[in-house]
Amino acid sequence: MTEPLMRIGTRGSPLALAQAHEARRLLAAANACEEARFEIVVIRTTGDRIQDRPLSEAGGKGLFTKEIDAAMLAGEIDAAVHSAKDLPTALPDGIVAAGYLPREDVRDAFISAQAGAIVDLPRGAILGTGKRRSKGCGPTSRLDCCAAMSRRGCARPRPVRSRRPCSPMPG
Repeated sequence: MTEPLMRIGTRGSPLALAQAHEARRLLAAANACEEARFEIVVIRTTGDRIQDRPLSEAGGKGLFTKEIDAAMLAGEIDAAVHSAKDLPTALPDGIVAAGYLPREDVRDAFISAQAGAIVDLPRGAILGTGKRRSKGCGPTSRLDCCAAMSRRGCARPRPVRSRRPCSPMPG
């Protein structure tokens, strides 16, 4: 087998792998070579291992990047693909953000078995969210709603099943 031109470190989540494969495809096209010349190396991170509590309780940012960055600094990989949402504000010494993939659609999705749109939810409905910035406040069009539930992960297709109607918050 031919030696890889580059070893690309990433997490094993569906979103991380999709981004790493896209980076590999673009690198191969830019270098006029086969994608197989760019090896994807999956690295399990602290954020991947923590499943029993909210990540904010474990330190927040950097939980999905530090092991990958350490592997790059140690020469185990040549580059890393991270989701921008996972990057800490200040990158570690020796690490630079060298490029970005084209951005995908950034709009959020609304899924409900009872309502066709957010405006159709009953007053005081509870919205599930995985975004810290959304937690504790509803969308601007529905300030009476509370986004209080924490959900992790967004790339994996998950069937949403609910037999319970959306009920108002107590009080």
